[in-house]
Amino acid sequence: MRGGPSVLGIVLAGGEGKRLMPLTADRAKPAVTFGGTYRLVDFVLSNLVNGDILRNCVLTQYKSHSLDRHVTTTWRMSSLLGNYITPVPAQQRLGPRWYLGSADAILQSLNLVHDEQPDYIAVFGADHVYRMDPRQMLQQHIENGAGVTVAGIRVPRAEASSFGVITPASDGVQVEGFLEKPAAPPGLPDDPGKVFASMGNYLFTTKVLVDALHRDAENEDSVHDMGGSILPMLTEQGMAQVYDFSDNRVPGETPREHGYWRDVGTLDSYYDAHMDLISRHPAFSLDNRKWPIYTHPGQLPPARFVSGGIASESIVSPGCVIRGQVTRSVLSPGVVVAEGAVVQGSVLHDNVTIGRGAVVRGSILDKNVDVPAGATVGVNPGRDQELYTVSPNGIIALGKGRLVV
Repeated sequence: MRGGPSVLGIVLAGGEGKRLMPLTADRAKPAVTFGGTYRLVDFVLSNLVNGDILRNCVLTQYKSHSLDRHVTTTWRMSSLLGNYITPVPAQQRLGPRWYLGSADAILQSLNLVHDEQPDYIAVFGADHVYRMDPRQMLQQHIENGAGVTVAGIRVPRAEASSFGVITPASDGVQVEGFLEKPAAPPGLPDDPGKVFASMGNYLFTTKVLVDALHRDAENEDSVHDMGGSILPMLTEQGMAQVYDFSDNRVPGETPREHGYWRDVGTLDSYYDAHMDLISRHPAFSLDNRKWPIYTHPGQLPPARFVSGGIASESIVSPGCVIRGQVTRSVLSPGVVVAEGAVVQGSVLHDNVTIGRGAVVRGSILDKNVDVPAGATVGVNPGRDQELYTVSPNGIIALGKGRLVV
């Protein structure tokens, strides 16, 4: 930040994403396609860059090739100004072992911190869909003199078991306790039906983080995780504060979009977040030019609609050829929908082909899936259950390159 405090961004992008299988069978979770032309990692990187955090390291581990390639080809910053976004693979700097957890990943990468010498470190997750101005969180962190500030979002108390839950003190800022996926946590004093869920975004004063990582490494009983180990440690020391995400204001957002954040860690949440994009009044719009989400869409021609092809309430990416009927769907680049084919309520990744007269409903098809002429997906629940991955809510998912039978 020119003329202000120096901030190093560390993006935790080593997630395996087992609950998103088969989409993560061949790639890390942050590399999964979202919204047609984007990858999940593009959302956190766009927030950091738009917020003037221009030096960022993306820590990778699990099946990282497509993620590494995307970051290096898309996120090219100005070397003249010393800015960069670089993927950092696991390097076993502290011995012959891979990362034991997110805290251990940063511990093994402290050379990045020593080289940069930042005043503050932003440790953000790489697999959520949202807009956020991190400068506002940084301002609170600096003004309050916190050791760590964690971003919290209010979620219904009934959903608390899916998140790390922050218990704020009476001032609403100091963190009194942190519970990992509790069954029945107390509600917030001003809203008993809700709790503060950790968004996985942290701002640290550099010395506080480095000291905490070293202490955590000496604890043989630790799980070496940012939320499970470092935050509870700093909470006990009275150094942790919460930043209420609902206070964050992003230029160009609509009232409907304010406070939007989705953890797309399951097939159902991933699908639902796509449906949020295409409603008449989107809960989350990709159109905000004052706070854009950046990516590299590739060199493809505009989408074509031929032979009576139509699409409604949908996102259709460059390179698509639509000869059939598409409704309430998101199509990535290069999708082909043949004459007489019907695609309804589906998410199709790059270069999916839907043959003549085929029907696809309520499905997620990974890149290069081929649906032959006359075939169906999402029409016969019993058959789909036998052949494909089906989510608890009935969404059908086919992995990369799968041939529909």
